[in-house]
Amino acid sequence: MGETPGSGSDAPPEAMLDAMANLARFHREHEEFYASAPREQAVLLQRDARTLLALADRWSTAQPPSPPTPLNPFEGADDLTAPAGVQLRGVLFMEGEGEPVELAHLKRDLARTADDLRSGATWLAAAMQASWESARALLGFADFADLLGERHRIILNDWQAAHLADLAGLLLHRAVDVLGRVDLDPAALRAALAEGPAGPQRLCSAAELISRAADLLSESAGLVHDNERRWRTFRTRVDALRGRCAGAERPDGA
Repeated sequence: MGETPGSGSDAPPEAMLDAMANLARFHREHEEFYASAPREQAVLLQRDARTLLALADRWSTAQPPSPPTPLNPFEGADDLTAPAGVQLRGVLFMEGEGEPVELAHLKRDLARTADDLRSGATWLAAAMQASWESARALLGFADFADLLGERHRIILNDWQAAHLADLAGLLLHRAVDVLGRVDLDPAALRAALAEGPAGPQRLCSAAELISRAADLLSESAGLVHDNERRWRTFRTRVDALRGRCAGAERPDGA
């Protein structure tokens, strides 16, 4: 008598099932974090973009004092400081100071985030390349014939999320480069604004790059979130097959 489809050698060996159960448990839990963390990061990036746009708007309309005569070096520079920028990121230009420390921190944070995104994306892309090759082993097992699309979709979603994170990192690095072209010392900034609108325009361009990076991170989180049901379906099958293996090992009547 021939074997019943879906039984016997149609299932992977027990050791392989144990490895798949481990993968389905821990990687699903790991992905629950990455289905939300990039969205939280995107919100912070949008805050930074709004800060830059607020400053650009202020610089495009306010008139500098001629000449500034502060009695205290820590007086706020009204023509350079945007109220929204203070609220969003604490950016305050002061008459006797140089570049606001908050803007230096903003650029530093963007660069660090970009580095983290790109290094993480490189690792994830390599891991998904390996997972894609490993998934080939499932092709010969009839018990997984109906779940091959689900398993490969999980890999592709994560792979695509890695590429989006890498692109977001590229955008943030370029935004830092653009901001580096703006001298943020109050005196130098006023002199540059008197010559033309390049300063506000560069801030708007940097904000656009940052906003797009935020969009890509949100999209990457959506891709990872799409794996939730697929992991549950896959794990349910693996657990059923492990249970069948355990039952087959028990003596009759046990």
